Amino acid sequence: MKNMTGSFDILIGDFDEDFFKVDFPARFNEEMLDAVRKVPGRIWNQEERLWLIPFSKTAASQLLKNIYAIGLFNADEKSECIPCCRSVPQSEKHIDYQIRKINEALTARHYSEHTKTSYKKWVEDFLLVNQGKENIGEREINDYLKNLALKKNISASTQNQALAALLFYFRFILNTPVTELGSVIRAKKSERIPVVFSRDEVVRVIENLYGQKKLIAKVLYGTGMRLNEALSLRVLDLDFDQNEIIVRHGKGDKDRHVMIPQKLIPELKAHIEKVRQLHIKDLADGWGASPMPGALAGKYPAGCKEFKWQWLFPQKNRWKNLETGEEGRWHLDESLMQRAVKQAILEAEINKNASCHTFRHSFATHLLEIGYDIRTIQELLGHSDVSTTMIYTHVLNRGAGGVVSPLDRL
Repeated sequence: MKNMTGSFDILIGDFDEDFFKVDFPARFNEEMLDAVRKVPGRIWNQEERLWLIPFSKTAASQLLKNIYAIGLFNADEKSECIPCCRSVPQSEKHIDYQIRKINEALTARHYSEHTKTSYKKWVEDFLLVNQGKENIGEREINDYLKNLALKKNISASTQNQALAALLFYFRFILNTPVTELGSVIRAKKSERIPVVFSRDEVVRVIENLYGQKKLIAKVLYGTGMRLNEALSLRVLDLDFDQNEIIVRHGKGDKDRHVMIPQKLIPELKAHIEKVRQLHIKDLADGWGASPMPGALAGKYPAGCKEFKWQWLFPQKNRWKNLETGEEGRWHLDESLMQRAVKQAILEAEINKNASCHTFRHSFATHLLEIGYDIRTIQELLGHSDVSTTMIYTHVLNRGAGGVVSPLDRL
């Protein structure tokens, strides 16, 4: 596009299937820059030093409107000069591109793998539901959330997780300010009393587990750790001299300390020795490397084969890459532990909707019962807000189970 006097140029052309480019080859002014900056979703490409605008009719119309508002260009020019005046590609390839972008944004902000998996799942489903639509926004988000609640009957917490994923996508990928999405549906989270084992039930469940899984269950109940936190422990995370375990990269990417139950010290030391022998065998076979967290692989290239970096609860068999022949060992898979605990609960004849997480609930509840203060328990559980820990205070009251029915007084 050339302005009426010929002193300013704006070059517009194809860039890739998702963006077109806008460049100022010679002179430009602040108004011209603002015309581009005000287009939602615009990106500055530092390498090629040009602006990228999303391939959509909305973005193209907004750009033209902003440019013509400056008064330097002829508003009679046809919008065909912009190659993006076609619908946003909503093919599978386009959705894959969006998922890659959200994965990059989540990784850059150090979100956990669990959160990344959940967010990508919700965004992908949302894009598939709205495939072919333009100008998706608040209305589509509300319709999608209503459908989840009314037709799929999901819980309030799951619905809010889906909302969080979509808001992240609109804010960081589409560059739509969150303030414009302020009236979207937010489900009221239901308050539920946690399922808790009695001390006798804890013993019965643990007695129906065997080997490494039995030790993991003891660690869960004895420390209050989440299952993924326990399975992600490495040998160096146990400090027997200080009598503590360091839980690294917990929920919210927070580290914390928990105690080592005294009863477990001999058993944990014996288990670590078994892990050492397994590691020696892996090294003898030419393997024995464990993935290092974060950027430590570059800082300590040989660290992956050191014993201290090995998983505390390794899987039974090494994984094998059939293409490269490389072998390694990961920690025990969560699903194996979950199935074992479910089976143990059945064999213990406990009629509660319990799981591995019930050990964590039982840990907090039993600590409160014996007199530990709520702040101590909050620190051990790794809760950011004490109100989250307050769900366990139902045990401080006598509750329905402690009330004598009038029928019993007849």
